[in-house]
Amino acid sequence: MTHLFRVLACIVLTLTASAAAIAKEPHVPLIPREVLFGNPERSSVRLSHDGQHISFLAPREGVLNIWVAPIDNVESARAVTGDRGRGNRSYFWSYDNRNLLYVQDTGGDEDFRLYSIDIESGETRALTSGDPIKGPDGAPLIDPNTGKALRPTVVINSLSHTRPSEIVIGLNDRDPRYHDLHVLDLETGETELLQQNDGYAGFVVDESYDVRLASKPRPDGGMEYFIRSDDGWEPFRSVPLADTLSTAPRGFDATGRVLYMTSSLERDTAALYAIDLVSGESRLLAEDDRADITGIVVHPTKRNVQAVSSTYLRQSWKLLDGDIADDITFLRGVTEGDANIASRSLDDTKWIVSYLRDDAPITYYLYDRPTKKAKYLFTNRPTLEGLPLAKMHPSVISSRDGLGLVSYYSLPVWTDPDNDALPDQPLSMVLLVHGGPWARDSWGLNAMHQWLANRGHAVLSVNFRGSTGFGKAFVNAGNREWAGAMHDDLIDAVDWAVERGIADPDRVAIMGGSYGGYATLAGLTFTPDKFAAGVSIVGPSNLVTLLRSIPPHWQSFRDQLRQRVGDIDTPEGRILLRSRSPLTHVDEIVKPLLIGQGANDPRVKQAESDQIVEAMVEREIPVTYALYPDEGHGFARPENRLSFFAIAEAFLAQHLGGAYEEIGNDLEGSSVTVPVGAEDVPGLANELD
Repeated sequence: MTHLFRVLACIVLTLTASAAAIAKEPHVPLIPREVLFGNPERSSVRLSHDGQHISFLAPREGVLNIWVAPIDNVESARAVTGDRGRGNRSYFWSYDNRNLLYVQDTGGDEDFRLYSIDIESGETRALTSGDPIKGPDGAPLIDPNTGKALRPTVVINSLSHTRPSEIVIGLNDRDPRYHDLHVLDLETGETELLQQNDGYAGFVVDESYDVRLASKPRPDGGMEYFIRSDDGWEPFRSVPLADTLSTAPRGFDATGRVLYMTSSLERDTAALYAIDLVSGESRLLAEDDRADITGIVVHPTKRNVQAVSSTYLRQSWKLLDGDIADDITFLRGVTEGDANIASRSLDDTKWIVSYLRDDAPITYYLYDRPTKKAKYLFTNRPTLEGLPLAKMHPSVISSRDGLGLVSYYSLPVWTDPDNDALPDQPLSMVLLVHGGPWARDSWGLNAMHQWLANRGHAVLSVNFRGSTGFGKAFVNAGNREWAGAMHDDLIDAVDWAVERGIADPDRVAIMGGSYGGYATLAGLTFTPDKFAAGVSIVGPSNLVTLLRSIPPHWQSFRDQLRQRVGDIDTPEGRILLRSRSPLTHVDEIVKPLLIGQGANDPRVKQAESDQIVEAMVEREIPVTYALYPDEGHGFARPENRLSFFAIAEAFLAQHLGGAYEEIGNDLEGSSVTVPVGAEDVPGLANELD
């Protein structure tokens, strides 16, 4: 069958499936996209270290900013920043209890600068420079991939209550590949070099800001750890490639004698150890045979680990310090959901505690330890309260070679009347693939799941091999398996959903961002008849150009990428990478494709989307391309998020059926451009005019 006939057959099949699906309207009202994807009312809730103030991110004129209030009068909160662009995303309190610190980039370029806000005077100061990095000749260094001047990016290394007016930062303003450590004085803005970086991946400092531990990448992708002695750096731990994603230092206790480290050395899942650096004794503190130890709760001043968590299907906590046992018991009975300590005062008398559910917004409480009382504060998205939200069902799917794939699926609430976690008839389904790929999906409220389920689709998220958190054997099973066994896992999950009567095999779409975007492109090229449509967000199309264009400060990770993705430095490696690149197989695409891309993305550059769009246009293969000039690796501005999901919703409804909210005004305020394929999405061309 010629490519034209294959495309025509696809169109007929899609129209038939859509007509059948639209016939059954949802039995609940559509939840507006703005409710799901707009800014939360409050998030990132923190206590000042003296417990006198509470802070959070909240919209100010539609943009997330930092707000502060006295702890006894939360309703009087005032905005202390005035961002009008992409908004604040991450911030923290200094130990002087006067300065709030945050990092910000420009348009998603990830060249982060550090800023401080004095909550008393309201003064905002830039603490690091955004000036171009200069070479030995004094001229700005140029990124060969973009032609633009390289600019430094700051990383926050450490804060300590023992030095409240200072913090430790990393800056790559000397060599763009490596971050030197500096002590930054928050009062004067002056910096003092603490540790020059001559090829290290990173450093760990103690509470006194003494540099104690260093890591250096090995050519084979492994990592060498060194410990500081009177004679310089001495070898401490040798970590092979297989353990690098599950072995890492987690910090020192207050004495500086005990180092906490998660490690999978000589085992599969990462366990937590306490290493006495004087005696050399290594003591096992916590382990889980099914999942890595990932979360840790540390005392504010003693810095000893008090509790740890691991997540297989759901998060599970293990208590290590009896001092907080009564508190944990009390907090578990306050309300529904999984409790997490979000913030603590330095004297440990006040906690901010959050409660996570899968079918309700996050709830925040202020907990007073001396009186054992919890005061309700607010939820992060009150507009979701009382709405018909879908449950998220955990399940373990078996891959074709016997791996257990921890997965989560959601169903439209009206399709499971007997509550057996199965629909009354097969549904259209969206396979939602996480990014990374060295990350994972977890249980909880998920805006994408709620959005798609509310429109009438089943939604399935799969922790395919290569996902983290399930032990080193599972993550290493994904090495050099992009579009190989990693993709097979996704196909096995789709087949499982079909066999269970969850998914209609003719109405399955694939969607995701970053690696999930790549998986989408791979799905439409390597398994072109498996999916009815695809939505790729910042997805790489050519693994060779992806690896050649990584940012300079990713240098320490480069050898791992060579081993885990493919080696661009050898002819054999480049052959493998090209064979696994969707661009190589673009002729195989026969199903509708929507691509979203940020023009400033430093990780998956615009060229990755441009080149596959250009190849499809040359071959007269339909594609819709949404390009955002003020975004990076994902869509941070709420106007841009709303516009893309409005386009995606109409696109999916056209090819899967189901209900949808028309695009309407959701392009207003967005920077979206659609250079190709606007006419292929219902209503899009009209709204762009």
